[in-house]
Amino acid sequence: MNELEIKGRIFDIQRFSVHDGGGIRTIVFLKGCPLRCKWCCNPEGQRYDIEKMTLGGKEKIVGRDVTVGEIIDVIERDRVYYRRSGGGLTLSGGECLTQPDFAVALLKVAKERGINTAIESTGFADFSVISRYLPYLDLYLMDIKHMNSAKHKEFTSQPNEKILENARKITNAGTRLIVRTPVIPTFNDTKEEIAAIAEFARSLRGVNEMHILPYHRIGMDKYKGLGREYSLTGIEPPSKELMNELLEVVESYGLKGQIGG
Repeated sequence: MNELEIKGRIFDIQRFSVHDGGGIRTIVFLKGCPLRCKWCCNPEGQRYDIEKMTLGGKEKIVGRDVTVGEIIDVIERDRVYYRRSGGGLTLSGGECLTQPDFAVALLKVAKERGINTAIESTGFADFSVISRYLPYLDLYLMDIKHMNSAKHKEFTSQPNEKILENARKITNAGTRLIVRTPVIPTFNDTKEEIAAIAEFARSLRGVNEMHILPYHRIGMDKYKGLGREYSLTGIEPPSKELMNELLEVVESYGLKGQIGG
């Protein structure tokens, strides 16, 4: 099949973003994720199914099927901004590893057209799947949420062994990787827990950067709109003081730290 005709399922496209990679970027959000993080701000991306979600009293359909060609046409509109800012395309979700045929084809076509590429990913997949992405990838933004597998499973529904193993395989393959850690109260907001992640990040080949992302409740209303329970009700975002203290912990390991993504 012609790569431009390969279909995938997305739930959003965000243009002119300055997050999830360098410069001005177009972020494509793919449907489906194997994790169920309690703080997820995109619950509409968790299930592959096309769903209905009510927000502000209005019902909307979440999810649509598109071709690589359709998405590339959208991405190409902002090429001038990518060139001036060092930006490009980022695949997010959901989890873009759940749709490898579509995602890899999209990255490949983008690279062939000279567009910088990145993915924002949990890394939870067989490495045989991940290895398909790497030849067409400039940057892997990888979530490392906790070093304790039991606590990781309690808050995300999955253990972390495969994720940590894949992080090492990705970096050993020579792919540029930045570790990203959402800071979630009651889960991983202590200096000891962030230090453990920073120590792991430092051990990865070529990794010199770690971003810590403060918990927020922006997506909370989406759960109600999808008829689901938001289990972190009552949890307050971490203070600026705490985030700065955790940033100091990250930088004490020789990593370039950053608050936010």
